[in-house]
Amino acid sequence: MTTYNGKCHCGNTEWTATLEKEQQSHVLCHCDTCKSLSGGTYTLNQIIPKSALTITKGGDNLGKYVYYGDSGSPVDCFYCKNCTTHVYHHQHVLGEDTIILRTGLLAQGLKDFQPAAEIFGKVRLGWEKEVATTFETLPPS
Repeated sequence: MTTYNGKCHCGNTEWTATLEKEQQSHVLCHCDTCKSLSGGTYTLNQIIPKSALTITKGGDNLGKYVYYGDSGSPVDCFYCKNCTTHVYHHQHVLGEDTIILRTGLLAQGLKDFQPAAEIFGKVRLGWEKEVATTFETLPPS
């Protein structure tokens, strides 16, 4: 296990994530919601236990809203109220103790992590090349 530090764009919210070796990678999400939130073609994430994330600064300043994913189940989105950087999401369909962490916000995430999988490949843009094992929606649990 290795602990990584992350922060939002404005620095008001900071966190640590303790990741197992197999979690030290990115899951690229091509869903339309991630495209809308990021303004890009995908987001960089990892599916981790909720207990692996510790908000170390600005926890009281995290906002939350709920939307409904492809499964019809709620997704809780947690973000910095100041700069609106999304720190993590809780997709209820994955269980109560599992979250989706934005690995692109970890200080070493962009430098050290490689793509391990791609999800929501069914809506990947036609000109994007596949860089990892792709799942049409979420990986099987």
